[in-house]
Amino acid sequence: MAASTHTVTNQVPPLVGYDVFRADRVLAEAVERHSAPGLLDGTRAELTALGGAAGSAEVQEWGVRANENPPVLRTHDRYGNRIDEVDFHPDWHQLLGRAVSAGLTDAWGRPDGHLRRAAGFLVWSQAEAGHLCPVSMTHAAVPALRADPALAAEWEPRLTSHAYEPGLRPAAEKGGALFGMGMTEKQGGSDVRANTTAARPLDASGEYALTGHKWFCSAPMCDGFLVLAQAPDGLTCFLVPRVLADGTRNVFRLQRLKDKLGNRSNASSEVEFDGTWARRVGEEGRGVRTIIGMVAATRLDCVLGTAALMRQSVAQAVHHATYRSAFGGELIDKPLMRNVLADLALESEAATTLAMRLAAAYDTDTEEERAFLRLAVPAAKYWVTKRGTPLAAEALECLGGNGYVEESGMPRLLRESPLNSIWEGSGNVQALDVLRALQREPAALNAFLQEVGKARGADHRLDGAIKGLLTELADLAGIEARARRLVERMALVLQGSLLVRWAPPEVADAFCASRLGGDWGAAFGTLPHTLDLASVVERARPVA
Repeated sequence: MAASTHTVTNQVPPLVGYDVFRADRVLAEAVERHSAPGLLDGTRAELTALGGAAGSAEVQEWGVRANENPPVLRTHDRYGNRIDEVDFHPDWHQLLGRAVSAGLTDAWGRPDGHLRRAAGFLVWSQAEAGHLCPVSMTHAAVPALRADPALAAEWEPRLTSHAYEPGLRPAAEKGGALFGMGMTEKQGGSDVRANTTAARPLDASGEYALTGHKWFCSAPMCDGFLVLAQAPDGLTCFLVPRVLADGTRNVFRLQRLKDKLGNRSNASSEVEFDGTWARRVGEEGRGVRTIIGMVAATRLDCVLGTAALMRQSVAQAVHHATYRSAFGGELIDKPLMRNVLADLALESEAATTLAMRLAAAYDTDTEEERAFLRLAVPAAKYWVTKRGTPLAAEALECLGGNGYVEESGMPRLLRESPLNSIWEGSGNVQALDVLRALQREPAALNAFLQEVGKARGADHRLDGAIKGLLTELADLAGIEARARRLVERMALVLQGSLLVRWAPPEVADAFCASRLGGDWGAAFGTLPHTLDLASVVERARPVA
C-alpha cells in the first residue's frame, strides 16, 4: 500500500484541447477585418481546422519531442562516403508536413493569400516554432526567383505546393519542394557585401561553380537554396540545388550543426562549397537587389513568429492565473497580477494587430501599400521582436516556479524569443534600414504618415505622439546614433494608430496611456490603476 502524505490540489490543468485560432479574439478579428467578404467563411474554416490541431494534445507532444530530440548530422555513411545528411525526429516531419499542407508556403498566387497564410503561420507557430524556418524561407524565396522568369516558372509551383516530400531527390521528381538560404559568412555577418564565396562562370549561360563557405545555413535538407557569392561583376544571387537534375548530389558539405540557445528542433548548419553547381538568379552584381523581396518577407515572418510567441506566452499566463489560487483568491482577480496580465495582453494585441495589417498590405499590393511596407516592415521587425523576450520572461514569472520547469513549456518559449530579433538582420540593421528608406524613398514616409494619420483626432495622446515624431523626423542631426529611438517611436505610433481605429476602447486607452502618454513604468505591470484592466485581461483569456 502506497504511503499518502498529502493530496495535490491547486494545480492548473494544462492548456490543451482548444482551438488556438478561435480562442484568439485579436487574430480572429483581424482576419475578419482584412478578408475579402466572399473569402471569409473559407478562411475561417481553414484556420479553425489548423487551430484545433495546434491546440491538441497530440500536436503539442509533437512539438515537445521535436525539441527534445534535435537533428543529428551524418557527414559520411558507414563506408566513408560523404553524404551530408541531417536526420530529424519523425515529429519534425509531422509538423512540417502539416504546415505545408495547410498552405503556409502558398501566399503569392491565391486570393487573400498573404492574410490567410500569415494567420495560419501565427496559429501554427504556437505548436512549435523551429520547423517554420524552412516554411518561411520557402515562402520568401518566391519574389527573389521572379527576377528570372524561367526559374520562377520551374520552381514556384513546387514551392507553393501543399505536398511535403522529404528526402534528397531531384526536385523535378517531387510533388513539392522547400527552400533555404545562405547569405552570411564568418567575416561579415549581416554585412553580406563582405562575402568572399566566389562564383566562376561555366560554359552554359547562367551556370556557375561556387567555392566558399556559409556560416549560417538553416534547414540544410531543403531541396534548394538561395545564396550570395561574388561573380566577376560583383555580389550576385544564386540558386543551389541539393540534388542535380541527373540525380547526383551537388557539393554541399555540412561541417557542423550549430548548438543554439533555442530553435533546437531546426538544424542550422555551416556549409562549404567546392565547385558547387549553381544557377544565377537575376543580374550579376545585383544580388542584394534580387533578394530584397525575400528579405522583406522573412522580416514579416519574424514579426509574425514573435506575435505567436507573445500570444502563447500570454495565453499560458492568463490560463494559469485563472485556475491558480493564492492569498485567498484566484490570481486573476488580484489587482497587481491583473495589471501584469493586462500589460502583457496589450503588448501581444499590438503585435498581432500590426503583423496582420502588414500581411494584408501584401494582398492589396498597390503602389501606396508597397511604399508603406518599405518603412513599416523594418520598423515592426525592430520593435516587435525586441519586445518578445521581456514579455516571455514576465509571462514565465506569472507561473512562478512552475514556469521555470521544462514541463510547463515556458522555458522553450523564452529560449525561442530572442531568435526573431537576430534573424534576417538584428536591431541595428533594421534601424539603419529605416533611415535608408527615409533618406532615399520619400514616398515611404508619406505612406507611413498617411496610415498613422487615419486615427488622428481620436486620442490626444496619440496626437501628441504623432506631433513628437514629426518633430524628430525634421531634425536629422545625429540621426544614426538615435536611430533606435526614432524607430521605436515610429513603431509605437503605428501600433497606437491601429489600436485606436480597431481595438476595443479599453485596449486603445490603456495602450495610449502607457506607451504613448508616458504613464508607464520600466517593467510590465505598471499600467495606470484607473484603467479597465479586467476587460483587457478577459479579452486575452484563451477560451474558444
